[in-house]
Amino acid sequence: MTRPNPDELLDKLQREEEKLQRGRLKVFFGASAGVGKTFAMLQAARRRQEEGVDVVVGVVETHGRKETLALLDGLDTLPAARIDYRGRLLAEFDLDAALARKPQLVLVDELAHSNVQGSRHLKRWQDVQELLDAGIDVYTTVNVQHLESLNDIVGRITGIRVWETVPDRVFDLADEVTLVDLPPEELLDRLRDGKVYLPTQAENAVRNFFRKGNLIALRELALRRTADRVDAQMREYRADQSIERIWRARERLIACVGPGPESAALVRAAARLAAALKADWLAVYVETPKLQRLSDDQRRRTLDALKLASELGAETVTLDGADAAATLIDYARMRNVSKLVASASAAQGWQRYFDRPVSERIIRQAADIDVTLVSTGTRDTQPHSTLTFGALRDGMHSPPRAYAYALAIGAGITLVASALAAQRFAVTNLVMLYLLGVIFAAVRLGRGPGVMLSFLSVAAFDYFFVAPVMSFSVGDTQYLLTFAVMLLTSLTISHLTSSLRREARIASQRERRTGAMYAMTKELAAALMTEQIIEIGTRHIAEVFQAKAAILLPDSGEKVQQKVAEASPETTLGRTELDLDIAQWVYDQQKPAGRSTDTLPAAQALYLPLKAPMRTRGVLAFAAQRTADLAVPEQRRMIETFAAQIALALERVHYVEIAQDALVNMESERMRNSLLSAISHDLRTPLTSIVGFASLLDEQVKAGEERTARSQELVHAIHDEALRMSGLVTNLLDMARLQAGAIRLNRQWSMLEETVGAALNGLRRTLMGRRVQTRIPADLPLLQLDAVLMDRLFANLLENAAKYTPEGTDIDISARLEQEDGKRFVRVRVDDRGPGIQAGMQKRLFEKFTRGEKESAQSGVGLGLAICRAIVEAHGGEIGAENRLENGSVAGASFWFTLPAEGTPPAVEMSPDEEAALDEASARRSDKAGESKS
Repeated sequence: MTRPNPDELLDKLQREEEKLQRGRLKVFFGASAGVGKTFAMLQAARRRQEEGVDVVVGVVETHGRKETLALLDGLDTLPAARIDYRGRLLAEFDLDAALARKPQLVLVDELAHSNVQGSRHLKRWQDVQELLDAGIDVYTTVNVQHLESLNDIVGRITGIRVWETVPDRVFDLADEVTLVDLPPEELLDRLRDGKVYLPTQAENAVRNFFRKGNLIALRELALRRTADRVDAQMREYRADQSIERIWRARERLIACVGPGPESAALVRAAARLAAALKADWLAVYVETPKLQRLSDDQRRRTLDALKLASELGAETVTLDGADAAATLIDYARMRNVSKLVASASAAQGWQRYFDRPVSERIIRQAADIDVTLVSTGTRDTQPHSTLTFGALRDGMHSPPRAYAYALAIGAGITLVASALAAQRFAVTNLVMLYLLGVIFAAVRLGRGPGVMLSFLSVAAFDYFFVAPVMSFSVGDTQYLLTFAVMLLTSLTISHLTSSLRREARIASQRERRTGAMYAMTKELAAALMTEQIIEIGTRHIAEVFQAKAAILLPDSGEKVQQKVAEASPETTLGRTELDLDIAQWVYDQQKPAGRSTDTLPAAQALYLPLKAPMRTRGVLAFAAQRTADLAVPEQRRMIETFAAQIALALERVHYVEIAQDALVNMESERMRNSLLSAISHDLRTPLTSIVGFASLLDEQVKAGEERTARSQELVHAIHDEALRMSGLVTNLLDMARLQAGAIRLNRQWSMLEETVGAALNGLRRTLMGRRVQTRIPADLPLLQLDAVLMDRLFANLLENAAKYTPEGTDIDISARLEQEDGKRFVRVRVDDRGPGIQAGMQKRLFEKFTRGEKESAQSGVGLGLAICRAIVEAHGGEIGAENRLENGSVAGASFWFTLPAEGTPPAVEMSPDEEAALDEASARRSDKAGESKS
């Protein structure tokens, strides 16, 4: 075994912490319907119920099977939600009811099910994810044909395409997968016996999907997929246990996505290959000038393939380049990619000579990269040159006036050429003028005007300058070659110049976005207020993406609301355009929702959580003018990058405010301690004098002959109030000295019983009318204590008990020796029989100026228990408070503290008479059972 990697251990701890917060997912996996997945799930659920687990049936499809129905008896079942769909009420799993019920385990059958339109999520597996995020365990079922990466393979085997699929990442994130297997012969027997479908449906199923060959193939797929998961678990265990050094270099492959119909199948094949090789993979689409003129359907097909790749765990990248093969090879070498996965479709007709497939060009140009060709069995029947008007317009990017300018350029060149021809310039030299015009038109006006001017230039040259003049006839056949070369040269120049113009425009756009990101980051770094961050973020998002944005932040109740800053109304989403319910869900679940997502896609805006390193700081609402922009992966990553920068800025400002508050609190605490110290010293002397004078007056009254009850009552009142004020000031002085660290402990070996007795003796007047019971074992060891401070500790605890308990009730003082983690300590308890401690006040009671009752007739400023905590902590112990319970109800408060019982007291030499006297005293103390009255 090797030494564990610290980064890997930290990652493991983080993953385990995330798992503890989430619910556990168990998937019952099978090759096809009828193998017994639901039956096995219900059996496992009943076993969990017998173990005392709270089990709820969310949704279970029994298909009328008696054995399955019998297992539902005794299980709590949630009523189905009724959703109106086209005038019909359809039953669906009630996600909100399950979240409100919040059991320990929920059964959700058929993970790949598509929810009825109008539900919160499009797919049931998304409902399951929300249950897991809420900390609820889930049991579910799924068949192998519903896994996204195996969908096309199952379709080829069975001839039936299943449209309800589950992303493989959901399956892979399951905590446990149980394979429910059944041999094909037994499954066919169950079908014939009517245990899977009704007899009429069973006959059709056996003839179509449930053929023996299909079942064997599906069973192999299920076994292999389960074996892959077991292998992954084994490798994860070996990595966690550091059994073998891991070679960190990993294979990486690229799936070459194109506009053809084979893109989806190509992406799935690449996902399977990456899973088999345990490699990272990327889905890359190279947009060439030719591909920019694709139809809307073909462009949408490419975006769907990239979205599918992202769902299957790939990193999606969109590149720009004139040559797709060269661009792919350069990017592959930059990313250290070892394999390329491309389509094996071949060029048709004349294209095989002029436009070879990208895969063939990659093989020829990249000898150091492995190329895997995938035959998908599909071919695009729609030629790439078929364009809609909108696509043609977008490809040209030239307004109608640009073509008018091109005509004007051609006319101007013809006039200049006519003047030069009159000066007896050679006719062939005039061709250069037309080529110059084509270059200018292509650079300044675009591809379309340049191509149009190329044809017009050849026609004008033939009509005005080639004999016979003013006619399109050609007298000399040599000019045909001139026309051909002129046209070809013009078209080539037009194509190259427009391509350079396009690439320059793309580079300019990227530079503008990079500059905007830098500018926003720079402004956010200088922002010191939340309003500034909101204004900066919304302004830059509007400038870069031509969209409206809004930032919603949580209030003290964790409810998100829009924060309005000084931003332009044109760049900020209005309140009517925002859905606060969606924003709240995004903030709680920390997942995106809204437009272009799988959660509530009908919303007007896209909602992204503002995730910072410590927590989610809010929600970014984003509404683009063009919905298609949100579907482009590169655009989506840019938006998420902006959101991440805003979240970091919000978290930085939050902690700056916390630091400022902490500094203010520290200064306030220092000033308060100085004030307390000054007041204590200034008031203690006169108060001491009052106490002394009152004592003398009391003695004189007692000795005098004219003693009256009234004067005696006044004397006692003066004395009691003076003592109370003296005690208050003493507390203030003790707290100030303890906070300043001015007190040094004078530790001496002492008996705890003597300390308690001294405190009780000093509180006789305070504890009058109450019985104090002490239970201190005779064999309690000596403790190293500061006797003066311990006297203050017991005095404050007993005064607190007397203050908040009715007269005539008992107060118990007990102590016992305990040991934990090899350390010995004495635990002391002071129990009363009062109203107890309010909920949530157990820890706050020991803070300065905190009282058990905010408004009370009892005197005091809330320093006694704070002093007790400071004294106990100075002795190296702990202190706490809790309620005493009798018969399930509160019977009073219990204050406890611990004192270390370490060390050995010094030996004391005694005479035989002293030892006998000590033994007799110990015996009497034991017989007395530790009870005394005050």
